[in-house]
Parts: sequence; C-alpha cells; structure tokens
Amino acid sequence: MKNDSTSPQIDEPKITGRRSKITLPLAGIRVVSLELAIAAPLCTRYLADMGADVIKIERPGSGDFARQYDSAAGKDMSSWFVWANRGKRSLALDLKKPENRAVLHRLLARSDIFVQNMAPGSVERLGLDTDTLERLYPRLITCFISGYGSTGPYRERKAYDLLLQGEAGVFAMTGTPEQPSRAGVSVSDISSALYSFSSLLLALRQRDLTGEGSHIETSLLNSTVEWVAPYLYYLQGTGRVPRRTAQRNSVIVPYGLYPVKDGKVNLAVQNDEQWRRLCRVVLKRPDLAENNLYNSNEKRVAARNEIEPIIERVFSELTINELEVQLIEADVPFGRVNELKDVAEHPQLRAQNRFVELTMQDGSTFEVLATPFGLQNLPQLFVPPPYIGQHTEEILREIELESKIKGR
Repeated sequence: MKNDSTSPQIDEPKITGRRSKITLPLAGIRVVSLELAIAAPLCTRYLADMGADVIKIERPGSGDFARQYDSAAGKDMSSWFVWANRGKRSLALDLKKPENRAVLHRLLARSDIFVQNMAPGSVERLGLDTDTLERLYPRLITCFISGYGSTGPYRERKAYDLLLQGEAGVFAMTGTPEQPSRAGVSVSDISSALYSFSSLLLALRQRDLTGEGSHIETSLLNSTVEWVAPYLYYLQGTGRVPRRTAQRNSVIVPYGLYPVKDGKVNLAVQNDEQWRRLCRVVLKRPDLAENNLYNSNEKRVAARNEIEPIIERVFSELTINELEVQLIEADVPFGRVNELKDVAEHPQLRAQNRFVELTMQDGSTFEVLATPFGLQNLPQLFVPPPYIGQHTEEILREIELESKIKGR
C-alpha cells in the first residue's frame, strides 16, 4: 500500500520550499486526512515532517476553518494553520456527493494511513466507519481523534481544547486560588496530536510484523487526563486536594515564579540537596538547610507560608543578573521569564538554528521552527502549507482519474 507519488527527499540538512534527494524516515507512506482545527492537523504535520505524503481533504471554497483564525501569513494562512499544516497537499472535495466519496475510496485503496477528527458521527454518515474500512482495506491504519471517545455518555459531544481543559482538570490546577484559568497553550490539542502521532508510528511497525493494519482511537479527554495524572494520584494517595497556586506549584516548594529587584525569576528546586545549596549559597541561611521542619519536600509544602516569604525577601534585594550568578554557583535550577519577543530571539534557539525562513506559496517569507524531533542528522523538509485545493488535479492524476470532476 505504498504511495505511487514521488517520495519527499532531501539533499541538504535544511531546505526551503522544495522536495529533496535524501530519503526521510516516512518517505513512501501516504496519509489521507479529514481534519480540522489543530489536533489531527498537528498529528499529520509531524508525519509530513518525517517525509510522509500527507493529503489534506478540504471543503471546496472554505477549507479548514483554522485557516481563518488570523491573517498572520496572508489570506487563509493563519499562524495556527501554518504551524499545523506545512508540508501537506490539499485536495478539495465535497464529500456530500457520491462521486467524490468514490474518489476518496480510490485514494484510500492506495494509502497507508487514514486520520480524521470530524464531528461525532460524520465519517459514519460517509460510510467510513471502522468496520467498513477494515473490510475494504485490511492494510490501512486508521486513526480517529475525538473529544471524548466513541463510547460512553459524552461520545456525541463536540469538543475543543478550551472545553477539554476544563473537563480534564487543567483548570483545577491552573490559576489563582480564587480564579481558575486555562493553560495558555492548547495542551489538549497538542497532547492528543502527540499520542496519535506516536500511536501511528507503533501501528506502522506492527504492520511490518503482521502485514495487517489496525485502528487507533485517541481522545482529547484521555490525552489531557494523562498529563493531569500526578495530581490525581496525589489526591488519591493523600486525600488532599492540590490547590491552585498561580505561578507556584501546589505540591513542590520552592518551585515557581519569584520576584526580584528588576523582574521575576523561575526557581525549580527538585530535591533536598538543591534545597540545601539554595539555603547555604543564595539565602545565606544554612540553618534552614539543617532545620528538620524543612528537610523534605512534603515538610516544605506544609511550611510554605514560612519558607516562601524568606526566599522573596532575599530575591527582592537582587537583580536578575546578580541572582543568576548566585544560582549558577549553587547549581540550583532556574530560568528567566521571557516575553514572546524574547523567545523569538532566544540565544539558545538562535545558536541551534531552530528558526528557518519558509518561502510561502505567494513568494513571501515566514519564519518557522524546525521540527522538534531529535533524531541525529535528521534531514529537515520545509514545504509551505497549501492553498485550498492546490493539489487537487495533481492527486487525481496520480490515482488515474479524470483531471476534472464536475461540481467537486
């Protein structure tokens, strides 16, 4: 079921907007995706980064609604869309029409993976339920991403990242004691995208061993709850409810954001030896390090109202640069609290060439991040996100259909 199009290859460590000559890890794998918003598109973008031929099926005219979130990279090219859709090909099809569903089936017969995150019941109404797909295409790997899963009382509910952060307990752990808050990034979308991506890699390996495809089901709820799990276990094991502590941590002390003379610093004491070094070198209070009331994390959590004011008083008398010198000397983990403009110019990211200038379809340029996967000497492929239906004729020719389908 390998695809019959030219595999993306590469002849330089980094290229912009063109195919290449050195084979990427998933070259030869064809992916068909009925995808919207972020979870499924981000999953398939990672597949595209690794060389898979990802065909994104979109509504003619409007396409994926994530295109219109903003106009950061031009018309129909929102910042979110560029992030989750580079390296793909766009096929515009109105799947309400039977003749176009036949096109989709012809494409699935020549593909390795089918991914979808449409509204509950949508693919079943199109005749794309898992039983049918398994019967027609026994080597096809299918991945269905939903908000809550295909069973249970919530299975019919539509779901977006905001809603699932609330359902999964992220709000319960984020914000101030008085006011819950969502996480600032789309943790439910991203976690489900990552679990879907890793599951697809496992399924490809399983197919190598068995010769058969498999079905993957991931949900935003299950993926996000996995990230909340340590707090659930803390509740179950201690009977105590972890409380929202704004920029601090409810179960580790000291851990979080602390004010200094000219800003704030992040402090992350992870063990008792780091605590002792903080006390001796930075706080200049070796007596705290030896005090039996504070010599374990659980004790420090119970005594946080005594410990944290001491830290705040010392830190408030130092500038960020002065404090950094002392924290480095003490070998205590810390970090700066950057604005987005600082992240865009972060010296570590720039030194590692993490930002790349991508040439867009209209000839403009847009700076994007290289793939985060850490395979040594992994080639980087930078192909811009497609216009709506940009590759329709090309794909139809590849599957030996007429170049024009009326009313597509």
